Amino acid sequence: MKSRTTPDASVEKTGNGYLLKIPAGDSSAYRFAQMDDYFGLPRRQFPHHSLTLSLRARVSSRSLPGTWGFGIWNDPFGMSLGFGGKRFRLPTLPNAAWFFFASPENYLSFQGSPGRRRHESAARLPLPGNGFLAQSFRSPKFHASLIPAGLVLPFSAKTTRRMLGRIIQEDGLDIAEHREQTPGVHDGVDVAQWHSYQLEWSPKRVVWQVDEARVFESPVSPNRPLGLVIWIDNQFAAFTPEGKIGFGVLENPEPAWLEIADLKLA
Repeated sequence: MKSRTTPDASVEKTGNGYLLKIPAGDSSAYRFAQMDDYFGLPRRQFPHHSLTLSLRARVSSRSLPGTWGFGIWNDPFGMSLGFGGKRFRLPTLPNAAWFFFASPENYLSFQGSPGRRRHESAARLPLPGNGFLAQSFRSPKFHASLIPAGLVLPFSAKTTRRMLGRIIQEDGLDIAEHREQTPGVHDGVDVAQWHSYQLEWSPKRVVWQVDEARVFESPVSPNRPLGLVIWIDNQFAAFTPEGKIGFGVLENPEPAWLEIADLKLA
């Protein structure tokens, strides 16, 4: 895995893991620290076709501004909305499965209305747009140049979002919000404390576990191949059901960090 950071951010080796840290700052600059195993590769050469990821993790606060997490994805946004200005890639639709924290400024669900599901396994719950999520996306593998075009002409943003909601399969659960739905995690997940996390991804399903308890399972399995990513940043992106679009960076008054340990891949 390779690490990349913005100025004054860092990825430090610890005794049995890594500390990803971003400095305090205002909303004028993007700050991120990231580890991944796909940097410099074209998407067709991303290394994983199935994966079981396990690690222990904690963060500096339960309510950090921006996003952080760990899992697998296809780096869909190239150099525009990706985590940290990588080499240019054409944008594409998202394929991902991860533990994902998104602060309230984010809205990262493409479904048109709460409660709408593309399958029956979790029809009773709304799709969350932020929070501490077990989340997956499955999309066709073609370049989504229609996305920026659709935001201007000939479609409205709301119409474009509705179109994307029909194309992109999506599933997710806010682990804290629906802790009563997660047997074995009755007190929720305090992300500022050490917990063990496991993500099991296969072509037919994705399973998320916290402290060896299964918290979510979904048949929405992302298309392959994908890359492993672990990150923390001060970014937000929102595409709300009302068609409102927003993205940018947030102030983080205190330094923020994500610490991981006992990382294992199988």
